[in-house]
Amino acid sequence: MTDREYIKDKKRIVIKIGSSSLVHPETGNLNLVRIEKLVRIITDQCNKGKDVILVTSGAIAVGVKALGLTKRPEDKAGKQACAAVGQARLMMVYQKLFAEYLRNAAQILMTKNTMIDPESRHNARSTFDELFKMGVVPIVNENDTVSTDEIELTFGENDTLSAIVAALVHADLLILLSDKDGLYTDNPDQNPDAKFIDTVEVIDEKILAMGKGPGSSVGKGGMSTKISAARIATDSGADMIITNAEDISKLGEIMEGKHIGTLFKAHKNIDFHLIDYISK
Repeated sequence: MTDREYIKDKKRIVIKIGSSSLVHPETGNLNLVRIEKLVRIITDQCNKGKDVILVTSGAIAVGVKALGLTKRPEDKAGKQACAAVGQARLMMVYQKLFAEYLRNAAQILMTKNTMIDPESRHNARSTFDELFKMGVVPIVNENDTVSTDEIELTFGENDTLSAIVAALVHADLLILLSDKDGLYTDNPDQNPDAKFIDTVEVIDEKILAMGKGPGSSVGKGGMSTKISAARIATDSGADMIITNAEDISKLGEIMEGKHIGTLFKAHKNIDFHLIDYISK
């Protein structure tokens, strides 16, 4: 038995995919082959009896393309308009693909206020639980369209949102699909001597120093946000894996316990309170 074979036994999984992994960099159009594979793998995990949540970015990027804009707007109103168009289009694609595999999908749009307010937080958790009972795949994104500060401030980006969702639903595994194979000692695009890190037992200052900023004009997150997400997930009792979305089929191999990506090991913090992380 490999030291990752226990991943097979994970029952509640949150998978996050970023904007840069959803579109073709050459055109900004949706990468439908990648999305279809993602939906198929998620559905197969559900067919095994697992609960899976998909946290997806991409609303603004899809909206920019749909509206024929040459670049992402810089003003808040422009971003929200793009999100309004893009979220509907993105959800339509997910709904269609999940339906092809006989699985229902539900849209859940969240804001920071949803998580700060105790009653809203309780209702959100109850909604997730009910959807799981019904065999539905919840698809989560931030509510960029009506927010006043979400796009820049809220959770920061969907790496953090996915970790908070994982903690909220008591998930035992969070997988971040990235444009990198995992965590390196330095930025591998700039430093050929950067070494890949297979497993992180403790997130200390040395690990935190390895975080780098965004490397894509499409997405907002960088390695630093992923390490921050790992702190939330592992403190809440969930393992977290960062892996490359380039070959999405490897997601299924990860669920079989293969050594793919960087594994951040859970270490349940008895003093963990989700609201403490949301308020930061």
